[in-house]
Amino acid sequence: MPINVNPIVLHEPLRFNQGGQADPYSFARDTMQNGTAEAAVYNTKKLEDAVHEMGLKIKHHEENIKFLKSQKNGLDNSILDMQVALGKYQTASESGSENAELSHVRSEEETIEHILKHEKSAAGIWCQLKTHPQASHLPLMKDVLGIVAMLGKVDDDNLSRLISDYLGLETMLAIVCKTYDGIKALEAYDKEGYINKTSGLHGLGASIGRPLDGRFLVICLEKLRPYAGEFIADDPQRRLNILKPRLPNGESPPGFLGFAVNMVNIDSVNLYCATSTGYGLRETLFYSLLSRLHIYKTREDMLQALPCIREGAISLDGGMIKHNSVFSLGKRELDVKFPKSSGRSNLPQNYFEIERQMKEMKWKKERTVEDMQREQALLDHARFNFDIKKQEYLKFLAQSSSYATQHSFRQEGNA
Repeated sequence: MPINVNPIVLHEPLRFNQGGQADPYSFARDTMQNGTAEAAVYNTKKLEDAVHEMGLKIKHHEENIKFLKSQKNGLDNSILDMQVALGKYQTASESGSENAELSHVRSEEETIEHILKHEKSAAGIWCQLKTHPQASHLPLMKDVLGIVAMLGKVDDDNLSRLISDYLGLETMLAIVCKTYDGIKALEAYDKEGYINKTSGLHGLGASIGRPLDGRFLVICLEKLRPYAGEFIADDPQRRLNILKPRLPNGESPPGFLGFAVNMVNIDSVNLYCATSTGYGLRETLFYSLLSRLHIYKTREDMLQALPCIREGAISLDGGMIKHNSVFSLGKRELDVKFPKSSGRSNLPQNYFEIERQMKEMKWKKERTVEDMQREQALLDHARFNFDIKKQEYLKFLAQSSSYATQHSFRQEGNA
């Protein structure tokens, strides 16, 4: 067909049939009837560009999926390597830690037994309720983190008794709640301000034959002022980086072993996010209870360090200073103490770091799989649209060619 010198560009869109689909034949016929080959070229180019653009979208999603698959494979390999490394540590430590692990389990059971002996205590009732499967669904149980005595462990049995003695039985049996709402759920009052013995922990105690009697301590984590300093770098237990004590002459006191708050081991689940704001038990509960309590080898060492003791001290041979110039004398037997730590505390420090990294990589893998699923859905949608647009384009070319041939024959016949 001859091409006009001054092309007329049509901007009329494709017509649509009753089903809502583009009608390439009508569009091609109208284009040719207008006598503008340039318009046909223009609209052909438009369809070509649309098909090309959809093809680029498909390529983009395919490349994203390829990248995400590569990322997932890398994470799988790293997770596998870490599992192998952890397996080696576990195998190497199993033979030497079986007795320690057994001792740890027995120590926990012993602590629970001693708590249960305090039949009418809140801690005894809570421990008894924990053995009932239905109790975990009770609203007042969900906010309770545990009993102070069960939230920490100590490597040395003697040191465990000393720290427990320093805190006292009432504190060791204290219930720890995450929020103030948990405290309100433990005890309710009537209009006159008397305790409602049929609800809360009082009601539950009565229902299992262990009526609650007397006062009991409840600690609210969200109301505690957390430790504001730094943590010891690369320490799997997130121990607090507290400045070591110094005597007036600038020297470190002889026999100083460390701070009690750092000698309590905490389960990994409570190391980081015991509170909704992301604080762990060490910098909240145990820092509030033990603060900067010093540990010394002997009474003699402790007494020599008096000038730098501000918030209490204990010695391994039984010496105790509650506060500066307040001494605790005599001997006291305390039945409730912290359980002994498991053999896991003797594993290399990087064991726990590898564990943490592996959990983080598993989380990243889950997010990567989710991203792959989203990209696959977008790719499927783009391919579907591409196929429709491609069919429209091919049909338009076919109909345009057919109509142009018929129109050319008519012109020759009329001539």
